[in-house]
Amino acid sequence: MNHTRLLLAALPLTLLGSNPGIVQDNAMSFFVTSAGPGDGASLGGLEGADRHCQALGEAAGAGNSAWHAYLSTTASDGQAAVDARDRVGTGPWYNAKGVKIAETVADLHSDNNNLTKETQLTEKGEVVNGRGDSPNMHDILTGSDLDGTVMSGEDDTTCSNWTSNGEGSARVGHHDRNGGGQNPTSWNSAHGSRGCSQENLQGTGGNGLYYCFAIG
Repeated sequence: MNHTRLLLAALPLTLLGSNPGIVQDNAMSFFVTSAGPGDGASLGGLEGADRHCQALGEAAGAGNSAWHAYLSTTASDGQAAVDARDRVGTGPWYNAKGVKIAETVADLHSDNNNLTKETQLTEKGEVVNGRGDSPNMHDILTGSDLDGTVMSGEDDTTCSNWTSNGEGSARVGHHDRNGGGQNPTSWNSAHGSRGCSQENLQGTGGNGLYYCFAIG
């Protein structure tokens, strides 16, 4: 009898152990930065932005993944333009609570995504302030158009490819899918910021935050 009880007690653990992917498949692979580097939109370019994503991911216990910032850049100084959609891997992606936010890159940039204020959490699993909260921080830096590519035209939409904390502007999305601008419900391309300084980003409803995705 005792042996039977021991076998029954061990059975669930055995089954769980034979399927380690149950937990790992839903591991965090997407977050909104809980804080920016603190110098407005001057992030140290894409490399600096990626480093910040990596540091936040590691602090949250997700350091086994390689993290990239969802940011586009324009062609400059002999360097080709970079589209944010090409920097995020292939999906699927899950937030800090294990909730799927999108299955594929196409899904991410469609109406099928699960991007809301309640699902676009920080690496700490916290909800970011949106419109109606104080202070409002719903402007998320992307430099991107609705499809995740860099904005066209001559106007600065990337704060000099994420190196300016003064002149210029950054295209931002609304993580809460609410507000003003050309595309007020867009998570990645709602409108341009007032400027690139921390003060100007905050003045238009942001805080220098951006999206991070695990690419592998």
